Amino acid sequence: MLRNRPNPPDRRLMLAVSRREWLRRSAQGIGALALTTMLSDEATGGQRHHRPRARQVIFLYMDGGPSQVDTFDYKPLLARHHGKDPRTVFKVEPTQFDDIGKVMASPWKFRPRGKSGLWCSDLFPHLSSVIDELCIIRSMVSNFPEHTSANYLLHTGTGLQGRPSMGAWISYGLGSENKNLPGFIVLNGGLIPPGGLDNFASGFLPAAYQGSVFRLTDSPIPNLRPLEKNGRDQQEKLDLLRRLDEVASERLGRPDAIESAIKHYETAFRMQTAVPELMDISVESRAIHRLYGLESKSPGTASFGRQCLIARRLIERGATFVELTCPHVGHDRWDQHGDLRKGHEANALAVDQPIAALLRDLKARGLLETTLVVWAGEFGRTPFAQGADGRDHNQFGFSIWLAGGGVKGGIAYGETDEWGYKTIRDRVEIYDLHATILHLLGIDHKRLTVRWGGRDMRLTDVHGNVLTGILA
Repeated sequence: MLRNRPNPPDRRLMLAVSRREWLRRSAQGIGALALTTMLSDEATGGQRHHRPRARQVIFLYMDGGPSQVDTFDYKPLLARHHGKDPRTVFKVEPTQFDDIGKVMASPWKFRPRGKSGLWCSDLFPHLSSVIDELCIIRSMVSNFPEHTSANYLLHTGTGLQGRPSMGAWISYGLGSENKNLPGFIVLNGGLIPPGGLDNFASGFLPAAYQGSVFRLTDSPIPNLRPLEKNGRDQQEKLDLLRRLDEVASERLGRPDAIESAIKHYETAFRMQTAVPELMDISVESRAIHRLYGLESKSPGTASFGRQCLIARRLIERGATFVELTCPHVGHDRWDQHGDLRKGHEANALAVDQPIAALLRDLKARGLLETTLVVWAGEFGRTPFAQGADGRDHNQFGFSIWLAGGGVKGGIAYGETDEWGYKTIRDRVEIYDLHATILHLLGIDHKRLTVRWGGRDMRLTDVHGNVLTGILA
C-alpha cells in the first residue's frame, strides 16, 4: 500500500520541517490568538475586559519637560524666597547638569480659573478658559532625569530602547475602527523626541502596530501617490505581491516581517484615498480655522493648530491612538536650561490656542466624552534656577493633565511640597498613568500581555495601579 512505501529523504525532511513549523507557529500564535479572541472584535464593537469610558486617545506630547511651577502648580513660597540659595531652605538632590542657581519665582502670575478655581499661570490664557475640563495631576514622578530614558519610560513603560510603545500596545489590543487608516498615528510637528522613532516602535509586537508618522505637508507619507496610470495596473501588482508573500509565508512559517508587510501593503493601498481626504483641511469652515489658530501670525501656533485639527479629524474617522509632537519654535522644545521666560512663552504660544480649540471642538461634536486627551512631558523642572535664568530637569515631582474620556474635570490630583519640588501626596508613576489609560479604554493592564523572552510582558511591566480617584 502507498502508506507503507518508504519516503525519500527529502520528503521525510519536508514532513519533519512541517511538523516543527506547525509547533513553532502554534507556540507563537496561541498567545496572539487568545488576545485576538479576547480583544480584536472591539474594533467593530466587540467585548473588552470591562465597559470602556474612552474609545480613543489623543496624546499631546510636550517635548523637553514643561516646568510645573510655571504652569499648573502654584507655589507662592518661591516668590518669598526668590534669590536665596536653595540649599539653605530645603535639601537639593543631584541635578542633571549640577549647575545650581538661586530659588527662582515664576515669571508669570497665577490665578484661580473657571468654576473649579484650579490654578493656572498666565502662560495659558486660552487653556485657562477650558480649565474645568482638565484633571491636573500634580504628583507625577519619573525614574530618569535624562531625556532619552525618560522618553522611553513615558512612551513604552521602560527606560530601555526597543520596547513597544503605548500606542502600539493600544492599537494591538484594540485595532482601528477605520480599516483605511493605521490605528496608531504620530503627527510630526517638526520635533521627533530624544530617543528617536523607537518612541513609536512596536518592539516585540507585530511590526504592523508601530506608529505611522505623518508629516504636515502635501505628501504626509512617502509614496502616497501611485506611479501607475490606472488603478487596474496597481491592483494587479498588489495581487502578485500578495501571492508571492503567501508562498514565502507558507515556506517560512509566516514570519512577522512578511505578515506585517502584507498588512502594510493592504493598508497603504487604502490610504491612497483616505489620507489625502484626511489632510485636506480646506473643507473646514473659516470659523474652525480661526478657532484653531491657523490664521495666526505665529508659525508655531498655526503649525500646532493644524496638528490639533487633523487629530480631531482622525478621531472622527476612528483612529485609536494619535500622538502630536511639538513644532520647532527655535527654543529647544520646553527644555529651557537658560532663558526660561523666552523659551516657555514661545512653546506655550504655539500650543495654547490649538489645545483649547481641540477640547472645545471635541466637546461640541460629542467626541470628548469618549476621547481621552493626555498632555504630558517626560519630567518637570527644578524650583531653583540653573545658572541665572533657566531650570534643570526634575523627576521628583511634576504636572500633567487629562481631559475627557471618563476622567473628572476641574480637579487637581496629588500634591508636591511647598516648593513644587518633590511629590508628597498621591504619588503617580508612569506605570500608574499607563494603567489608568488602559483602564479607561476598557483594558485590564494586567491582562494585556504577550509572551516574549520567557515571560509575560505588558506595558506596565510588574507595576501600575489605576488612579481610581480621577475617574468620573
